[in-house]
Amino acid sequence: MLVHPQFDPVALTIGPLRFHWYGLMYLLGFVLFLILGRLRVRQGLAPIEEPQVDKFLFYGALGVVIGGRLGYVLFYKPLFYLGHPLDALKLGQGGMSFHGGFLGVVVAGWLFSRRYKVPFLRLFDFVVPLVPLGLAAGRIGNFINGELWGRVTSPDAPWAMVFPRAQDGLPRHPSQLYEFAAEGLLLFTVMWLFTSKPRRTGQATALFIMGYGLARFTVEFTREPDNFLGFLSLGLSMGQWLSLPMILVGAALWVWASRQAAVKPGQA
Repeated sequence: MLVHPQFDPVALTIGPLRFHWYGLMYLLGFVLFLILGRLRVRQGLAPIEEPQVDKFLFYGALGVVIGGRLGYVLFYKPLFYLGHPLDALKLGQGGMSFHGGFLGVVVAGWLFSRRYKVPFLRLFDFVVPLVPLGLAAGRIGNFINGELWGRVTSPDAPWAMVFPRAQDGLPRHPSQLYEFAAEGLLLFTVMWLFTSKPRRTGQATALFIMGYGLARFTVEFTREPDNFLGFLSLGLSMGQWLSLPMILVGAALWVWASRQAAVKPGQA
């Protein structure tokens, strides 16, 4: 049986400054977005120019942070933050929601598309293949922190791991690594290959929404639900209930997009 190595969450200290692994994983995700985005521009598979990739990253980063925090406040602890509204601003205490961050990026992308006159869905068809590696980096940050651990499993299972922060000594699934593989590496591979040539407008966005929703919904069966929420209706977790609408919206968008004219080379 494995034991989580209990990494120091602080990666680097310079004087009064402390750089946490989780924050560095966010930074790595943003850097990978820039590298891959610029590569796609040079391949002629983008509706924007190279300098606009940097500008979108600024919009997207704001959407991730603001949307992710608001999503956590509204989806996970609305009653607590209703009574302690100023605590919602304490980002250092943790608490981010992917689903909220995704909605934040959608709003940021809509604002970007209006300002720079870029078709909204074409913009997101370009953006979505650049996202999964950032998600993978975030899950590595979760694993380093020893947080968001998995459900109890057999002590004889080769993947069984004890997370000291759980304070129960029970063998658990390292669900952060499952999410790293599913919503990170696997989804990136699927999205990158699918978008390596022009597709119908909206198809890439639809595939990403469905793909993430399915990956998150599936892995949640091995992830311990938040102790302040537990299991909800039908024995599903909050993460699963938030992923179901993504799967449905993605499927509906795929059907709509499949009826559109194919994007011609040079128009991506």
